[in-house]
Amino acid sequence: MTYILNRLRAAGLALGLFAAIFSAPAWAQQQQPSSPLIPTEAGWELTVAPYVYHFSNDPQHKYAWLIGLERHRADNWLWGAAYFSNSFGQESGTAYVGYIWNNLLNQPALYVKLVAGVMYGYVAPYEDKVPFNHNGWSPIVVPTAGWRLTPSDAVQVSLLGTAGLMFSYSRRF
Repeated sequence: MTYILNRLRAAGLALGLFAAIFSAPAWAQQQQPSSPLIPTEAGWELTVAPYVYHFSNDPQHKYAWLIGLERHRADNWLWGAAYFSNSFGQESGTAYVGYIWNNLLNQPALYVKLVAGVMYGYVAPYEDKVPFNHNGWSPIVVPTAGWRLTPSDAVQVSLLGTAGLMFSYSRRF
């Protein structure tokens, strides 16, 4: 029963974040002012995440990392894929689509990104560590807040459901 409640709680959190971001809140301006920090053209972005902070101290947790590549369109939509070592040392991967909201709180460097897709990698004996997992496959929804250091460089923090936070660096080219 606890397993089912945890899965429902995680799904509710993901759906709530998805609804909140896609409802176009007042802090996400649709008409984005011109700024040298905000990309206006399509491009590729390489992401490396050398650290994940876990909300719990599970002794089974191992070092987790990620490397990913995204294709950003001029209209703020994106698609991407990543290869990573999950929290239990299993090789994993994901493919996703998403959207970026720039100039949050009237700060050109601040943005929010939301991606949704499919992930593979949480297999026995850890298949119950992510919601809706079926034979290692599960859906993902990942909200991210980022800060642009330059037009090409950014740092980000991503919420990994109820498990933790992932810290990353991105380079656009």
